[in-house]
Parts: sequence; structure tokens; C-alpha cells
Amino acid sequence: MKTYVKVALFFVSFIALAGILAALYMYNLKHTDMAKAKPDYVITATLLQKEFEDNETTASAKYTGKIIEVTGIIASIKAADSNVINITLTTGNDFSTVICTFPAIADPSELKPGNEITLRGECSGYLMDVLLNNCAVIK
Repeated sequence: MKTYVKVALFFVSFIALAGILAALYMYNLKHTDMAKAKPDYVITATLLQKEFEDNETTASAKYTGKIIEVTGIIASIKAADSNVINITLTTGNDFSTVICTFPAIADPSELKPGNEITLRGECSGYLMDVLLNNCAVIK
């Protein structure tokens, strides 16, 4: 076999092995436990939404991908697909809210619209609503 064929096969094998190892790492990666994670920012739902409304570019750079602890009044609680629960927090703006997505809640019966709540989650950005994923209720 020619030398350049051997070198090409080595590089292809190396890239395939690296891809397999990266896939295994990502598959086994655990989600951050938001109940125990240290928040990057502590803010109210109203102020968080206002920052995104005033300057979305700056707020996205500041908050997206960060762990945020947000306090607000529950507007609604809705079950979504595959055991996911969405809690919407009021912001004083009729067109924009803060939506917090939970993989599961231990006892959702204690959460009722109109109650004040503190949640911690990872900010995904702003699409007319501020989105927080993988949230946990903070007592």
C-alpha cells in the first residue's frame, strides 16, 4: 500500500475515533442540578423581561447560557409534552412573560397562580418571552 493511502487511512480513523469519543461524552453528560447550582444573576421576572425588551442584544450577551435565579408571581402552570411543566411568571407586560421549563416537579400541587415563587434555570434567550430551561424551585 502506498504511503499517502496509509496516512489518509490513519487520519480518517483518528477523526472517526474522536467523533465516537465526543458522542459518548455528550451522551453521558449530566444536567446541572439547578437546586444546588450557584446563580450567575439574581433578578426579578419584571426586571429580566424589561432588560430584554429595552436592549435584546445586550441582554442576550449578558444572560444567555447563564444560570439565573428569578423571583416573580405565577401567571399560569401548564403541562407540556413528555412530562415537562411550564410555569409562566408575570412581568407587568401583557405581551411578554418569563417562561420557566421544568423536567419534573416533585409536588406541583403547592404551586398555584398568584403565588410568589423563586426559580433557578438556564436562560435560553428571548423570543417575545424570556425562556429559562431546566428550572428548579428554590425554597
